[in-house]
Amino acid sequence: MFCNDDQPMFNIGVIAELLKVHPETLRIWEKHKLVEPARRNKQRLYSNNDVKRLQFIHYLINEKGLNIAGVLQIISMYPCWDTKHCAGGSQPKGENVNLNKPCWKEQGTYCYVIEDKADHCGMCPHYNKDCQAN
Repeated sequence: MFCNDDQPMFNIGVIAELLKVHPETLRIWEKHKLVEPARRNKQRLYSNNDVKRLQFIHYLINEKGLNIAGVLQIISMYPCWDTKHCAGGSQPKGENVNLNKPCWKEQGTYCYVIEDKADHCGMCPHYNKDCQAN
């Protein structure tokens, strides 16, 4: 059977129980455009990828101590946040891995999409040669 991680399946009560948050918390996160669940008959339905996004948001707020503005800033650095069919992260052995950027989709992996100027600089042979000379 084919499993589509973007297929809306779970209602807000199920997700709130899974994350151990009040449903109103999920509505607030939605209001701030941190996640945009599908709607069917005015009911919010979350996909597996929505759940992964919400788990990452929950981690940033509860483990890293960020507020909603901080979370918005962090997720703005993930070009794949709203992308369907994101492949997920890479293990640290990968060449294009940013160890400062944990993957939101696959816990324990890192984002391998190079989008930040700092990522480009770190991959540049001139940058690495200058760092090794010091």
